[in-house]
Amino acid sequence: MLASARNGTLYVGVTSDLIQRVWQHKTHHFDGFTDRYQIALLVHYELFGDMERAISREKRLKKWNRQWKLRLIEERNPDWRDLWEDVLGSTGSPPSRG
Repeated sequence: MLASARNGTLYVGVTSDLIQRVWQHKTHHFDGFTDRYQIALLVHYELFGDMERAISREKRLKKWNRQWKLRLIEERNPDWRDLWEDVLGSTGSPPSRG
């Protein structure tokens, strides 16, 4: 889940490559919703063993009302820290823009 700021505009998405996808949002690689609303803070993520389960979770989250989404973020990331550095971990650098 990405956000524009604390309690800002939210975006829920699914990807098979979290590092690459977040980097694309941070560098505004594509025009669209996240670019238009400057959504680039990774405030929540969940990892799944298979894409079917990930897509199912994404669909459920998209149906949640805003308060439920905010509560989920606040429970796991009360300071609304950008989790990007955590995701990068030992790789140390973002992917190339290719």
